[in-house]
Amino acid sequence: MRIYEKYFAKQVYLAFVFILFAFSGLFFFFDLINELNSVGHGNYKFSYAVLRVALQAPSRFYEIIPVAALISAIYVFAQMAANSEYTIFRVSGLATRQALGSLLKIGIPLVFLTYLIGEVVGPYTDQLSERVRLEALGSAVSSDFKSGVWVKDTLTARADGEQVTRFVNVGQLQPDATIANVRIYEFDSQFRLSNVRLAKTGSFQPPGHWLLKDVTDTRLISVPPPKNQPADALSPVYRAEQSTLPEYSLRSELTPQILSVLLVSPDRMSMFNLFRYIQHLNENHQDTQRYEVALWRKLVYPFAVFVMLVLSLPFAYLHTRAGVVGVKVFGGIMLGMSFQLINTLFSHMGTLNTWPAPLTAATPGVIYLALGLIGLKWVERH
Repeated sequence: MRIYEKYFAKQVYLAFVFILFAFSGLFFFFDLINELNSVGHGNYKFSYAVLRVALQAPSRFYEIIPVAALISAIYVFAQMAANSEYTIFRVSGLATRQALGSLLKIGIPLVFLTYLIGEVVGPYTDQLSERVRLEALGSAVSSDFKSGVWVKDTLTARADGEQVTRFVNVGQLQPDATIANVRIYEFDSQFRLSNVRLAKTGSFQPPGHWLLKDVTDTRLISVPPPKNQPADALSPVYRAEQSTLPEYSLRSELTPQILSVLLVSPDRMSMFNLFRYIQHLNENHQDTQRYEVALWRKLVYPFAVFVMLVLSLPFAYLHTRAGVVGVKVFGGIMLGMSFQLINTLFSHMGTLNTWPAPLTAATPGVIYLALGLIGLKWVERH
């Protein structure tokens, strides 16, 4: 890096660290207040609430990094403009394109940091955070349905290659990925109910089996009609064979990673887990729109750091008479908050209207990048 680039980088990084931790501390305080409602229930003490909120801090870092990059760069450039430092750089031959290229270089480590937190640290600590809370409360994960979680599982499970479709109902999913109150409805290739299994508990056995315990297995066998009477497809007759087993090993495409989707919202999952879950949904012919939007947002979001830095550069060309440093920083905060708002709004609109996921994820960034480039053109001319 050139001497002036090192100077820019030092100033921006110092301001970035300060702003990142300042905003994170603010969010930590609000998250802790929100968590106090659960303190006192079960074994959930104040120390567990602090631990849970602390484990959520990496995800807060991930959300804040682009905005912190914008505010820190605006602050640094506003200070330079107020002290006429940036004017000296321009007189010395620093063109706008060179300044923009240098600023994007400074943003590269921040982009890598965003990917690292979003893909490795954040998803892991979020799951730990949920487990701390659930284990302290003595509760289990469940969906909004009173009957629990419903999952579709399709596989080729028989020697003749016939496809089997299962609808699995998990009454409770424990933080350690064990399941309880399990009901499995199995259908043959003609979508006829062929088997019903009930199990009290179950645990995953790699690479692809669930060990169910206290199993009641009910097999439904079709009964042929009496002689000289045609079969009635609308009113079939079955006989049931029921057996009780202490244990039953069930081959399944479902894994704890797929079920762990319930522990973390799609926006806080890693791209790898999102991709695997989308594959599972596609194989079972289920809607993937919400998770595709989340996947593309995770892919595109770190590059918002570059967009924010482009937006910050026009502030270096505004002289002190155009506004004091505090006003410029406040404007940067509002600009960053508006980006987060538009980004979230597009995510929900894209999910509701089934817009293409790449378009939904990239549009806010493209809009604000255009605003930044237009701002640079304007300040150059004036």
